[in-house]
Amino acid sequence: MGEGTGLDGHHRATVEKIFSHPTSHNIQWHDVLSLLESVATVTEDHDGRYTVTLGSETQTFDAPRQHDIDEQQIVDLRRMLGAAGLTPQI
Repeated sequence: MGEGTGLDGHHRATVEKIFSHPTSHNIQWHDVLSLLESVATVTEDHDGRYTVTLGSETQTFDAPRQHDIDEQQIVDLRRMLGAAGLTPQI
């Protein structure tokens, strides 16, 4: 991630967790939602679903029943964030 992304340290840490290998199983939904709200347009639907538009891509995420997101959500976030150029610098 370049310095011009406008992400704070907490959001950068969340991006690093999303892209970490092996996949982290301790990524909390509220951290992901905060990140998405800072870089994308997020709309909460009445059924607990969130529609996220980042660049030209729109994805729908269900808020998990537990605190942490699941592996499929991580895969979807990696794709969406990566397409927008929001990846950790390695």
